[in-house]
Amino acid sequence: MLSIHFDERAIEEQFLNELRKKLEHIERRHTFWDMKELMRQTNMGENSIKEKFFYDERFPKHKVGGKWYFPAAECETFLLQWIKEQPTN
Repeated sequence: MLSIHFDERAIEEQFLNELRKKLEHIERRHTFWDMKELMRQTNMGENSIKEKFFYDERFPKHKVGGKWYFPAAECETFLLQWIKEQPTN
């Protein structure tokens, strides 16, 4: 007789980990962000973005026609560094 036992918690945990990986991959599919996406990604309004880091010479941005575009991967790297540089209160 053959008996198979499954650890349901382990299966669920593995499933959730794989789901998170897939969702991160889907989220990173954008090559460029526009201002609306930058606002969504940072959870900041346009005025706050412009006050805090938009004019930082390290911030990657390109104006094409009348619209700003931001390379997603470079922006993410910049933003993670930028937030570490902010004073904590």
